[in-house]
Amino acid sequence: MNKQHPWHQIAPGSDVPNSVNAIIEITNGSKGKYELDKETGLLLLDRVLSSSVVYPANYGFIPQTYCDDKDPLDILVICSVDILPMTLVEAKVIGVMNMVDGGEQDDKIIAVAKHDPKYSYLNDMEDLAPHIMKEIVQFFESYKALEKKKVRVDGIHGRQRAQEILLDSIELYNKEFGNK
Repeated sequence: MNKQHPWHQIAPGSDVPNSVNAIIEITNGSKGKYELDKETGLLLLDRVLSSSVVYPANYGFIPQTYCDDKDPLDILVICSVDILPMTLVEAKVIGVMNMVDGGEQDDKIIAVAKHDPKYSYLNDMEDLAPHIMKEIVQFFESYKALEKKKVRVDGIHGRQRAQEILLDSIELYNKEFGNK
């Protein structure tokens, strides 16, 4: 594996677990499912969504994290602007959506762009407008429906649980790849 790409080169953040560095792969409103290629560090078009849905928030990953699905920890960054792919953004952790995708745990950290005055005052999931989270849950429960794949949202939790999952994923990254 090439260690010269964003997953390994960029720190998870300077104020972990309160805020993190997020690398955006998919812009809010996109039908394209992009992901970081683990070997090259380039952005790969994995597929175009077959359902009539678009990503409800900017979507990406937290560098130097690792999860049981063998990927970095996913993050949704709520922001008043659409963030371009491969943009590094400082994001304040406010919660987590526990999700099972194809039988594997695939949690999503919920965060707000730290330097966006429209959302930066939010500190926990209870501060977020309820409809925003309803849209996120609805998207993930339906975005693979026409592919005949099952996704289940198991729960929404606040900042404390999100921070625990984040720290566990950093610990797992360090065990798997070493902190070099």
